[in-house]
Formats: sequence, C-alpha cells, structure tokens
Amino acid sequence: MTMPVRRMSRPTGGTRRPFDLRATALFFAVLALALCVLGFAARTAASAAERRPVWVAVLCLLAVSAALALRRRRRRLSPARTAQRAAAALEEAAHTALEELEAPAPVAPAAFVPRQAGAAGPDLSSPAGLHAPDTVDYGALDPDAFEQAVAALCERDGCTAVEVVGGAGDLGADVLAVAPDGRRLVVQCKRYGDANRVGSQDLQRFGGTCYTVHEADVAVLVTTSDFTAPAVEYAEQCGILCLNRAALDAWSDGTGPAPWMLVDVSGPC
Repeated sequence: MTMPVRRMSRPTGGTRRPFDLRATALFFAVLALALCVLGFAARTAASAAERRPVWVAVLCLLAVSAALALRRRRRRLSPARTAQRAAAALEEAAHTALEELEAPAPVAPAAFVPRQAGAAGPDLSSPAGLHAPDTVDYGALDPDAFEQAVAALCERDGCTAVEVVGGAGDLGADVLAVAPDGRRLVVQCKRYGDANRVGSQDLQRFGGTCYTVHEADVAVLVTTSDFTAPAVEYAEQCGILCLNRAALDAWSDGTGPAPWMLVDVSGPC
C-alpha cells in the first residue's frame, strides 16, 4: 500500500532579497544630489532675501495663499472664495512692494548754514548760490565740501567770479575768484587732519602753477591743519600766503581779515 506523500510548501513571507551594492550606491547618490539641490536652493533664497526683501515677501505671500487655497480645497470650500482671498493677498503684497519702491531716499543734512542777514556780500540763500557759513567745523567736512566752504567765504566777503575748479587736472587751483580790489585770487585747499601738516612739497607744487599757469595776483594755500617750517619758508620766498586753521577760523567768524587783505604785492618765485 502506497502512502501519500505530503509536500511541504515554502514560506513566502520570510525570504530576504539579496544585498544589491549598485542599487544602494545609486540610492545614496540620488540622496546626496537631492541634498545638494536643497542646499543650493536655500542659499539662493537667502541671497535673494538679502538683495530683494520686498519681492521675497511677495513670493512668500503667494506661497501662503496657494497653501491656503489647497487646504481649503481639501476641505471642499468654495473655489471662488479662495480665489478672492488669494487675489486680495496678492493685491496687498503688490501695494506693499510699490510703497517700498516709491519711498523717497533719505536726504542728507546740509553741510553749511546760510549766512546771517546783513552780512557783507551777495545773497547766497538761493539754491544756485554758495552758502557761506558763519561758524563751521571745517575739519569735519570732506575735501569737496571744504572747497565749497572756502569759495563761499570768498563770495561772502565781496569777491566776484568765484569758481570751484578743484578736481583731477586742476593744476593746483581749487578756487578761482576776483578780489574786491580787482586782483585775481587763486586758492588751493588742503583738508588735512591735525596730525598731518602741509609740507614744502605741497607748496612747491602749488608755487609752480599759481603764477605761471593761473596768473594769480594773490596766491593762497588754506588748510584745516598747519604748515611745516620749510613750507612756511618756501611760501615766504614765493609770495604765497599760508592760511592755517586758526587764521581760517578767524576769517570765517569775522575776527580776522580776508587773505587778500594780507597781501600787498605778490609775484612768482
């Protein structure tokens, strides 16, 4: 008698897949690429937020509006109401961006104050004119503002044809004017710190052009600092008037004379 043989079935749920090195490496490569893309996107977003904060805010509002729309869509809310609210948020963001772009730039305070009423010289209160200060911290001005301030002093005290010509290629002249007595005035301005005095080389460069090139009758070098002894000696030889900070302040507040009043006769070296 033949006995039936019972076949044993293999368990199907307990088998394990063999380790695949290629698939594992591909998975980690894709993961690393995704992390790099996310990092680059985050860095780009941060850089954009620094350069264009207004537009980033607009995009964030749009993203929030879209998220709210999707959420309400899942809750089966009215699509028309969601669109209305998204449009309102977009309009508010656009208004905010326009206000930010159209905001006027801050206006820097004026470097000088107009002269007091009744002071000598023409009226300098018009925008086209120069502003002659009564009391100014000349050491706090930048070089361009210092030249403007000296020109304003010349015009305040009766000079005509006052012109600021300082800059590249000025050949040593920063301010040109005609003194009240008709002499041609040539001024070089040195806005130096207290520890940096005007040296003889500065005087030599100015002395080489003030008479021969600019045809000065009165040559003045004015500074917010002081002069070295060799510079003063050279200036005396060439007939150049040296105006240090103390003399400049005296000229400015009216306790000292204008520089052209200190020079009777001047000539080239």
